[in-house]
Amino acid sequence: MRYLSLLGLQLRKSVTLAMQYRWDFVVSGVLALLWTVAGLVPFHVAFHDRPPVGGWTYETALVVVGFFTLLRGVLDGAVNPSLLAVVQQIREGTLDFVLLKPADAQFLVSTTKFEVFRVFDAIAGLALVTVAFVRLGRVPSPVGVLTALAMLAAATVVLYSIWILVIAAAFWVVRVDNLAYLFDSLFDFARWPVSVFKGVWKIVFTFVIPLGVMTTYPAEALLGALAAQTAVASILGAALLAVMARTVWIRAIGHYTSASS
Repeated sequence: MRYLSLLGLQLRKSVTLAMQYRWDFVVSGVLALLWTVAGLVPFHVAFHDRPPVGGWTYETALVVVGFFTLLRGVLDGAVNPSLLAVVQQIREGTLDFVLLKPADAQFLVSTTKFEVFRVFDAIAGLALVTVAFVRLGRVPSPVGVLTALAMLAAATVVLYSIWILVIAAAFWVVRVDNLAYLFDSLFDFARWPVSVFKGVWKIVFTFVIPLGVMTTYPAEALLGALAAQTAVASILGAALLAVMARTVWIRAIGHYTSASS
């Protein structure tokens, strides 16, 4: 309950800051929606009025794009703003101000700042999923919705854990900015169903950088096409990755040298 209270406090702080500059909030939200629309152009060209690609029709692939847009909002709104600032704190030796606070350091650095206007991405993602099912002429089953929510939670855990691993590298490497930008660029491939990739790329985007877990599997769950064993394996894999990220973070803290040392 203490950490939920702290999370609520950080969210209120970010909302208050965003509301102080209302026009900036509105303009940023509109720009986020424009980027979402622009991202639909290559998808529309690849899938519209064409035979299924990798077993995905235009409507079913649109569900994947919806989950990608939703997770992009999570990445840019809740993960990036806080964790990217940690790299600078490690470089300058000013992470002391976080470590000295009477709360878990990983929690504090993960909830420092939220870009509230990214809620528009989440709304756009849900809208795309809704449009897809309207075009399909059906609604997802209750079991499909629950499974999709579980897979979305697993996807968020995977996304966050990978970022913790990337940021933890800053304790040993001077600059990880390029690594962060590389992952951010690779994440754009998550807008495509993982089955459209072939050969080594399908292996990479399924097991090495599990983009399939992030967007394809939640979409398949909502469409009622995800095997139960795949869902269970994905959830267990997400939990294992979270434990790994936590372990690496704790070890990384032990290598930190403060500005006062």
